[in-house]
Amino acid sequence: MDAQQAGEQIEREMLILTRHREMASPRRLGSEALDRSAYVLLSRIEVQGPMSVADFVDAFGLAASTFNRQTTALLKEGLVERTLDPDGGVARKFRITRMGRDRLKADRDKIVNGLSEVIAGWAPERLDNFVADLQQFNEDIERLTGRPWPR
Repeated sequence: MDAQQAGEQIEREMLILTRHREMASPRRLGSEALDRSAYVLLSRIEVQGPMSVADFVDAFGLAASTFNRQTTALLKEGLVERTLDPDGGVARKFRITRMGRDRLKADRDKIVNGLSEVIAGWAPERLDNFVADLQQFNEDIERLTGRPWPR
């Protein structure tokens, strides 16, 4: 199989995977779950630390207006708070609150439980290989896009 043929099969499996993403969604277990954008932004702030709208634009490559909307919603829900730039910059940054951290953890626990249910019967070696391959796949995408995700 060459890269083109593999790409075709990967595209198909990723399409199907996105269809099945409810297994990895806390919403399947309750209506109190964070929406997808809140989950992603809070997860990024959690690993990177306080971020400005410009930081989000750099990290995700989307328009500032997208993040203005999303951070406004997070502020209203008390999931983030504005803070001065810890590095002394002029821009205000968004820092995850205790409530944001708690909600993120609760949702992550539900997601991990759902995914664990799917892979419960896999052999340890298969799990190790799948995790390593998935991480490598993501890191290669990040290298090509120039937008690494901190780990």
